[in-house]
Amino acid sequence: MLNVQIDEQEVKQLYLEKLEEKLKEVDKSLVFWDRNELIRRTCMSWNFIQERFFFDPRFPKYRVGKKWLFPAEETMQFLLLWLAEQPKN
Repeated sequence: MLNVQIDEQEVKQLYLEKLEEKLKEVDKSLVFWDRNELIRRTCMSWNFIQERFFFDPRFPKYRVGKKWLFPAEETMQFLLLWLAEQPKN
């Protein structure tokens, strides 16, 4: 007779690691974000983004025709820096 035992905690850990790898791959597949992706990634409204950091000269942005594009990696780095600069209330 064959007896199989599965460590559920180990299976869960392996699943989460693989999921994180796939999410990182998806993130890296985006070269740039558009306005809607920026809104989605930051969980901020367009008005809030414009009021808080859009016009910061360090914020990487490009206007192509009528569309704003943001280099994904540079934008993420800027957003982390910007957030760290915000007062902690």
